[in-house]
Amino acid sequence: MTGGKKKKRMAEPPESCDCFVSLPPGSKYDQVIFGKNSDRPRDEVQEVVYLPAAAHGPGATVECTYISIPQVEHTHAVVLSRPAWLWGAEMGANEHGVCIGNEAVWTCEPVNPEEALLGMDLVRLALERGDSAWAALRVITELLEQHGQGGACREDPEHFSYQNTFLLADRQEAWVLETAGKLWAAQKITEGVKNISNQLTIGTEITAEHPELRTRAQSQGWWNGEDEFSFTAAFSPDNPPARMELAKQRYRGGTALLQEHDGSVTAEVMMSILRDKPSGICMDSAGFRTTGSMVSILPRDPSMPCVHFFTATPDPSRSVFKPFIFSGSVRHVTMVMSPQYGSDDPVKSQPRFQRQVDRKHELYQAHQGATEENPDGGASLQETMRFLESQCLLEIEAMLRGEVEVRPSSCLVNVASAC
Repeated sequence: MTGGKKKKRMAEPPESCDCFVSLPPGSKYDQVIFGKNSDRPRDEVQEVVYLPAAAHGPGATVECTYISIPQVEHTHAVVLSRPAWLWGAEMGANEHGVCIGNEAVWTCEPVNPEEALLGMDLVRLALERGDSAWAALRVITELLEQHGQGGACREDPEHFSYQNTFLLADRQEAWVLETAGKLWAAQKITEGVKNISNQLTIGTEITAEHPELRTRAQSQGWWNGEDEFSFTAAFSPDNPPARMELAKQRYRGGTALLQEHDGSVTAEVMMSILRDKPSGICMDSAGFRTTGSMVSILPRDPSMPCVHFFTATPDPSRSVFKPFIFSGSVRHVTMVMSPQYGSDDPVKSQPRFQRQVDRKHELYQAHQGATEENPDGGASLQETMRFLESQCLLEIEAMLRGEVEVRPSSCLVNVASAC
């Protein structure tokens, strides 16, 4: 048993985020299926951006949300879904079939009040630098050691910060990475289904860990050094905020939905899970809601392309998933990219976030008009869009099974233009 823990009650966090993965035999086909809802402040805009691969010269640096760090020689092409005010991403994928999503978490380690790397910065950095889920995980842990995590996590003058957990997946495996300051534990997932939801989940089944993890836990009295070590038992706060109980409910609900479809998970099933309201996975509350969603198909067959779907709009139950495939003809889709304010952006000024700017992109405005200002007409449009989405899914699944020719631009153009 653990002992001696006297931890302060955490500040009230928002309800936020659920991330899922299914690996064969949990998946219906020989595919890894990844999914995530990004639950954020209700009025926050999430954009989808494509960034091509790039080479960088000696001594180059990269400016993240709050700090600059040394750049690497080469960065991979990535597609990101991110809050429009920051540099990093809530979720995304790279050209090598790596997908990552992050979750807010609170532990017995204090949250760093200083500006450092956001968890969302770490998502982007890992995708740009890692060509496998494990390589991306190592990018995150090395950057944590070098630069730490910290800084305001929302566009608001009232400071709010947290630590992070990550779900990383590629064509072959998935990893859960849970952090507490610079410390971390990781669990490898090779088959079946797994979800994470704003709480620590790694118990004794630790595949890799920070070399000082157990020493720290024992020195603080969080582990007696004799019983089998559990990361969750040692590092979870004794008095979590009430809303963390809702995270437990969502986690149980997500687990139940995955288990219900165990052996038959497809992209369509994953989308239905992200759209589930009763469990709270599809969030729509007074202050917070699901502001963006992502589902990815990662075929085990390396000759087949990975397909990634993004809503780029709030509430997946009222949005359509738009597909994306890395190819030589990829181009920026400006209608899902937010306005840029350069040095005048309130995130760049000190003190930060003293004013608000309009970050709504073209698709967000159209979605808002259809669902909030014209609900009757919006319902008809939603029906049409869902039909296009289902047809596109059928075509993509047939393509990935080798039944039709690989044509990355076919349904992508149709769905994007209809949006």
